[in-house]
Amino acid sequence: MSRIASCFAALKARNRKALIPFVTAGDPDPALTVPLMHALVAGGADILELGVPFSDPMADGPTIQRSSERALAHKVRLRDVLAMVAEFRKTDAATPVVLMGYANPIEAMGHDIFCRDAQAAGVDGVLTVDYPPEETAAFTARLAEFGLDPIFLFAPTTPEARLEAIARQARGFVYYVSLKGVTGAASLDMTEVAAKLPLIRRHTGLPVGVGFGIRDAETARQVAGVADAVVIGSRIVQEIEQSPRERVLDNVQQFVASIRAALDK
Repeated sequence: MSRIASCFAALKARNRKALIPFVTAGDPDPALTVPLMHALVAGGADILELGVPFSDPMADGPTIQRSSERALAHKVRLRDVLAMVAEFRKTDAATPVVLMGYANPIEAMGHDIFCRDAQAAGVDGVLTVDYPPEETAAFTARLAEFGLDPIFLFAPTTPEARLEAIARQARGFVYYVSLKGVTGAASLDMTEVAAKLPLIRRHTGLPVGVGFGIRDAETARQVAGVADAVVIGSRIVQEIEQSPRERVLDNVQQFVASIRAALDK
């Protein structure tokens, strides 16, 4: 059983929902990434989503775009991200880590080298926004050979036939994008989320995470009422962006702890 599957099984046994925070590797600077990962765990994170900086992050809104720009200014590349995961693994062998990013860096490295090095670093899952599932069967199979879970996105506009096709390739969990737009773009519509999740669950037995648009503890609590996991990105990146460097770790940990407390009510 993968670390991701084990995490969700343990949470289900305790009737808890997963909290999955996102940060961009290298933001605000490379030296803070691994300490930030540990701060997220200390705040109550169950799975970490670590963004690979990219120059054209099409699914991300302005806040996460700026985080990529800051990381790229420090010349953070995919190999550096894998090194950060390996460093994190020296003192945390349990918390699952999912890389979130885009196809170009993986293509530049090569599928085989990426899968090998990601496994060696301690990565558990890979979410690649711009790999169409219809064209990724070979890559998905390669990930599986190395024990890496391919994580796929579902959108409010995903038709049922395509949803079923995506679900056949997915492992670990599936990620429902709760709004039409980019990360942090708007407030989510809980009625629409609650209506969509049963349709997704008809096609997969995997846990369902919900993200895009969750910015506060109350919204997170509502999402946890219908989903298996709550994914928060832009609001955490905003905390990083607005905090003095000496306060970044404490502020992020406190914010994540407030979300964890809301999920556990």
